Amino acid sequence: MDPTRRAFFHSFSGMLGAAALGDLLAPKKPHFPAKAKNVIFFFQAGGPSHIDLYDPKPALRKWHGQPLPESMTKDLNFVFVKPDAKVLGSERVFKPHGRSGIEFSDYIPHIAANADDICLVRSMHTEAFNHHPGQAMLFTGSTQFGRPTAGAWVSYGLGSESRDMPAFVVLSSGNGASGGSTNWASGFLPSTYAGTVFRNSGEPILYLPDPPGVSRETQRARLDLIRKLNEERQYDTGDSSIASRIESYELAFRMQSAAPQFLDFSKESAKTLEDYGVNTEPMRPYAVNCLLARRMVERGVRFVMLSHASWDDHQELNRKLKKNCDITDRPIGALIRDLKQRGLLDSTLLIWAGEFGRTPMGQLERIDEDPGRDHHPNCFSAWAAGGGIKGGQAVGKTDDLGLRVAEDPVHIHDLQATMLHCLGLEHTRLTYRHMGRDFRLTDVGGQVVKRMLA
Repeated sequence: MDPTRRAFFHSFSGMLGAAALGDLLAPKKPHFPAKAKNVIFFFQAGGPSHIDLYDPKPALRKWHGQPLPESMTKDLNFVFVKPDAKVLGSERVFKPHGRSGIEFSDYIPHIAANADDICLVRSMHTEAFNHHPGQAMLFTGSTQFGRPTAGAWVSYGLGSESRDMPAFVVLSSGNGASGGSTNWASGFLPSTYAGTVFRNSGEPILYLPDPPGVSRETQRARLDLIRKLNEERQYDTGDSSIASRIESYELAFRMQSAAPQFLDFSKESAKTLEDYGVNTEPMRPYAVNCLLARRMVERGVRFVMLSHASWDDHQELNRKLKKNCDITDRPIGALIRDLKQRGLLDSTLLIWAGEFGRTPMGQLERIDEDPGRDHHPNCFSAWAAGGGIKGGQAVGKTDDLGLRVAEDPVHIHDLQATMLHCLGLEHTRLTYRHMGRDFRLTDVGGQVVKRMLA
């Protein structure tokens, strides 16, 4: 090929690359008018006890210290406890809150204070009863690893409204979730849609700043050269994933200026910092994450995950559960109120969930050894608030002991379908073709829970 033709085709390749980048980056229209534009997902990794937080079971006190009949437990899957393990009655005090009168535990008074904005789902269920598969089901719709996560699907479906920040940001605290980075991976979607881990102190993103002695002009010149080489490589190979690589470099360059601003709270009022608990231990890291979440949705970040671990209370339930509630309850309550005061709650969908719940039976040979509870996928609680959600209601019921769903079951796929609906996305239409078939977040199931909708 003569040099002139080669130059033309390389130039044309660059234009194709730019077009591909534009397609990845640009905000996309939803399938239908949306109530919500952004998501903040409070992920409580480890499986919080619904019996001690959201689903009062006074009947457990009557059974406390006694084993349940085999007829009540024979078809249930447990990880550590035996079916004849002794019942552990909850020591929590539940009280009605708000005009709606929804009952919440005394461990979460700040969340409870927002009862009229919350849709509490007490009838969640899932198939997975171990942590990593359970977290995979919650975020990818499958226990099989390697699929795109919820934040990646939302970013793929709606694009980004922020030019200088990723569409999907992850803020973590605590001990780390079992699923780790698989909870925010892009799977077989382009890597552009993966979650970016954002730290709440020091450098917001590791290795983002330029090394000493490298000016912004030098960095820009390097990126221009790398981009040109990548565009030529894309022309030679036809590999569309190179467009994602180019965008990753370009986004990182823009973030070098934008990211540090998120940690600058100097313009936040003293009252706001106090309400969130930014300067109060032990909640400070989580409080900072909640405040960062608000600042991110203000600036167009599409999906923010707040991951806090671990709620895996096999022992010392009362002490460990209180510790995690002391860390998370006040910041979450403050975030709900802050979003509402700023007019952002109507356009921001909030979801609070773990991967499963906990058993009514205690886990330890002796019931007086400060027991915990085992994993329980058959029923648990989650809640949603904000964009598109009808607050002030409890959806679904469990039986008297919290063993099974008794009314209006809501599967993980149903929660995912409802989340996408609030964002204007029809879950059966949000698909990506991979290995000869169309995949989606809700796998082959899922129904929008209409009772949850405003």
